[in-house]
Amino acid sequence: MDRTAHIAQRIVGARIFEYAIIALILASGALLGLATSPDIVDRYGDALAMGNRVILGVFIVEAALKMLALAPTPQRYFRDGWNVFDFAIIVFALVPATGSFAMVARLGRLLRVLRLISAIKELRLIVGALVRSIPSVANIMMLMSIVVYIYAIVGYHLFHEADPTHWRTLGISLLSLFRVITLEDWTDIMYAAMEHHGLAWLYFLSFVVGGTFVVANLFIAVVINNLDKAKVDQLMTLETPPSREELLRELRTTQETLRRLEERLAGYGREGR
Repeated sequence: MDRTAHIAQRIVGARIFEYAIIALILASGALLGLATSPDIVDRYGDALAMGNRVILGVFIVEAALKMLALAPTPQRYFRDGWNVFDFAIIVFALVPATGSFAMVARLGRLLRVLRLISAIKELRLIVGALVRSIPSVANIMMLMSIVVYIYAIVGYHLFHEADPTHWRTLGISLLSLFRVITLEDWTDIMYAAMEHHGLAWLYFLSFVVGGTFVVANLFIAVVINNLDKAKVDQLMTLETPPSREELLRELRTTQETLRRLEERLAGYGREGR
């Protein structure tokens, strides 16, 4: 069993195995894209279905190899959130694509494209940083909501009579300010307001500077900070000392290698006589 686990570890840890899985994920995405064309489905529907089944089979084998590589405690496979993510995608893909489960099955096949995130370490690092940024981003969103709400009320009282298209209600005012935040033709709203209020540009420029530039930079700063922390955590994980089971497994593997080497040397000695 230890030898089998060692072989599985070598396969899973091989760079070519990683590249092969990434290539299969890209191929799976290509097949899903081709399946959106009715003409291609009519001509090559069976081939597309076969390709999806083969790719799913390879993913199942990959999960089994990763579990086998963790023998004698394969349950450790589910301690890694990315492994749980990959396993859930496999389970969704196994749902029959018929009846009420057809949409779930299509969603399961589509989720296979997301496996690129778990297959590429750099993408995992970025996603981890984004997840860690959620609490800080939520605070920034709260601050931004307060600023937008105040500006929306001020904008309603200043411009709702002159420009009812963009300011006739509080809800419409909020939507107009959201458009200003995205910088999508926001100057049209400003010029319309300036036709009736010459100093309206102060209102809009202060909102753009404070609501767009400053807050956007805060978002970027939070994400970059958490990305740096994620990199440090990854380095610390790599430096974590091996567990007792891993040491014993490596020791048995080394003993087995030495035994085979001794047998080979003894065979050479007998041949020399």
